[in-house]
Amino acid sequence: MIDDLYSARILTLAANLPHAGRLAAPEGTGERVARLCGSRATVDVVLDADGRVAEFAQDVKACALGQAAAGVVGEVVLGATTDDLQSARDAMLSMLKSGGEGPEGRFGGLRVLKEVADYPARHASTMVALEATLEAVNQALVARAGLAGAA
Repeated sequence: MIDDLYSARILTLAANLPHAGRLAAPEGTGERVARLCGSRATVDVVLDADGRVAEFAQDVKACALGQAAAGVVGEVVLGATTDDLQSARDAMLSMLKSGGEGPEGRFGGLRVLKEVADYPARHASTMVALEATLEAVNQALVARAGLAGAA
């Protein structure tokens, strides 16, 4: 079963992290840490006029599963909305904790991590990149709302 968990696809995703690094001037930054293992993701975003992710960077220090999840997120996040991210996060949690099928659409690639459901100690590390991205987008939206209210 451990071979299923660390499949070639997961190891390839973990080794090839799209948008690695940090943005010089992010509108929003999110950070998540998995307390059990110390996996950490810091995500910076800039949104377009419609509130979609226009620029994205991620600094991820995680196990292979956390890196693989970040790899999927990095491949498809440009153009995502907060609703897309919330739906993906909720579907991931359902997949990991209650037998759900996992995310659909743009974040459907996260289904490659379905086997992680059998390893509860790995759930948090698998979620850090997606949760940090959602936090960054929400922070950017709040900052924009604050600026609009101050004008």
